[in-house]
Amino acid sequence: MATALTIREHIHQLGADVCGIAAVARFEAAPRGFHPCDLFDHCQSVIVFGKALPQGTLEVSPRLLYLKAMGECLAELDRMSFLASRWIEDCGGVAVPLPSDAPHEFWDAERQTARGLLSLKHAAVEAGLGEIGKSTLLLNPTWGNRLMLGCVLTDLELPSDPVAPASLCPTHCRICLNSCPMRALDGVTIDQSRCRQLVYGFNAKGYAICNCNICRRTCPNARRR
Repeated sequence: MATALTIREHIHQLGADVCGIAAVARFEAAPRGFHPCDLFDHCQSVIVFGKALPQGTLEVSPRLLYLKAMGECLAELDRMSFLASRWIEDCGGVAVPLPSDAPHEFWDAERQTARGLLSLKHAAVEAGLGEIGKSTLLLNPTWGNRLMLGCVLTDLELPSDPVAPASLCPTHCRICLNSCPMRALDGVTIDQSRCRQLVYGFNAKGYAICNCNICRRTCPNARRR
């Protein structure tokens, strides 16, 4: 049977930079329809892991290079989720890999708001991987705000990791809020309808582009190593 220790070791061997575990009881406050058990009835534990973007992707225009790196990172995390799930099942458990980004169901066209099947950044907080900053990005003590996240649900009853103390986003800091050209941040949430007006698009060749990552790039936590 897989244990919390062997699961972490295996996921790190697959290439993750961080890994944490949260018992399903920690998700009592999850919105209806976005609880782990809404996806997998027998879920007992949520395994969350992350891979950090290279720091250099924040030193260049986000238009193509940053977006390409994000895509590669998300694909790696999906691969880890799948392989970790197979390994857990080889060890006697049942596991469900979740997508790191798409596909997802929820879309509010009027507000231009999407939600993943499970909020991975909130799951990461419950699994002890960090805190959510005013930018709404996850902040990790080692990797700052550069972590992309993956997740596996399992029926194994595993001990939870301790929740990390909130210490990386000082109350007085407003850099991300003041830097946002669309004024889409209020310190708690993000107005996706405003953000999307600027961020996403396509170039003349038809490739997807990212026109802005200021909230990530200007944060003092962006360059943690």
